[in-house]
Amino acid sequence: MSILLPWPDGYGHIHYETIGSTNDEARRLVATGETGPLWISANEQTAGRGRRGREWISPKGNLSATLLITPRRAAAECAQLSFVSALAAADTIVHFAPDEEVKLKWPNDVLANGRKIAGILLESASVGGEPYYLAIGVGINLAHFPHDTEFPATSLAALGARLLPPRETLAQLAAHFAKWYDVWHGQGFAPVRDAWLSRAASLGSRIRARLTSGEMSGVFEGIDETGALLLGEGGGRSRAIAAGEVFF
Repeated sequence: MSILLPWPDGYGHIHYETIGSTNDEARRLVATGETGPLWISANEQTAGRGRRGREWISPKGNLSATLLITPRRAAAECAQLSFVSALAAADTIVHFAPDEEVKLKWPNDVLANGRKIAGILLESASVGGEPYYLAIGVGINLAHFPHDTEFPATSLAALGARLLPPRETLAQLAAHFAKWYDVWHGQGFAPVRDAWLSRAASLGSRIRARLTSGEMSGVFEGIDETGALLLGEGGGRSRAIAAGEVFF
């Protein structure tokens, strides 16, 4: 295993034994004047949620955390931080399970050997098209994983990886995020996009994309300069999908 990384400079951290939702706590702290960057973690969430309001199971032993930041960028640019976060989570998982196949599933899931091991949820509130805060919720299955999910899941423990306590694992996630955030902030989305595509799951293969208006299938051709998924429909035609879910 590689050397553990130190906590990144300039990032705060508060920890709770039990909380409803770390993303909700970020919103509450914003109302008190907090601007971050601040990591909020908890041993257990009782009201964690994933995309589209789905319940996110957050038992003790897993990593449940939210980063509160104020990027001061347009909302469309801030959405790119889901890819920054996915890279940071993937780097963290590789740190503890270097021999496993770790891939990224559009838009913001991390897979280990084809099974979901981490998820990311971005929430914000905006004024004039610019978010005045961004809450990046990250959940990583360290000790446990749900068995009744639509997309198969796994955990670091199930992979046989050596586990650190969630708070120590968070330090690795925070360090990797700070690295990729600096890349995004200084160089833009292009290097983040290239790094994400180098780990993209099922790139060049047929996938199903579930949209609010229904499902469609095609070839996963990559992501564009905004982060939208490019779905090949045949005949040289591609469709850019800004929001949805992918199934293999």
